[in-house]
Amino acid sequence: MALLDDLRRRDALRLLAGAPLALGVAGRAMAASPRLEPLEIVTGRGVARFQVEIAATEAEQRKGLMFRKVLAPDRGMLFVYRKPQRAAFWMKNTLIPLDILYIGADGGILSMVRNARPHDEMPLPSGGLVLGVLEIAGGRAGQLGVLPGDRVRHRIFPKG
Repeated sequence: MALLDDLRRRDALRLLAGAPLALGVAGRAMAASPRLEPLEIVTGRGVARFQVEIAATEAEQRKGLMFRKVLAPDRGMLFVYRKPQRAAFWMKNTLIPLDILYIGADGGILSMVRNARPHDEMPLPSGGLVLGVLEIAGGRAGQLGVLPGDRVRHRIFPKG
C-alpha cells in the first residue's frame, strides 16, 4: 500500500510539475492570437462590418498579412500611422490576393488597389497622404461596392 501511495504521489508531482509548462504554452498561444477590433466601411450599398487586426508597430507593419493562406471575408488588417503620410504596399511573400484601401485622416478612402497579386514586388502607391491602410480579402471591395470616397469608421478616424 505504501508503494502504491508513493507512486500516486510521484504521478501527482509529475502532473503538477508539468502544469506551468502547459499553462505557459497555452498562454503563449493565447497571446499569439491577434486582437481584433471592429471596423466599418460605409458604401453606397450600406455598411460592411469587419473585425481587423491592428498593425501599429514597424515589425507588425513589415509582416502584415505575409504568409497567410486564408483571410475570412469579414476579417482584415488595418495599418495605422502616427501622422498622415504617403504609403506604398507590395505583395512580396503574400500568398493570397488582397484589396488594399488607402484611408485619409478623415476616414475617407483616398484610393484602392483591387485584387493585388500575390508575390508581386511592384510598389502600389497610395496617391496621397493616408493615416491608415486596410487590407481585406481580394475581391471583397468589389463585392461590397467599395469606392474611393466611401468612409471607414474606426477609432483612429474622427467620427463621421
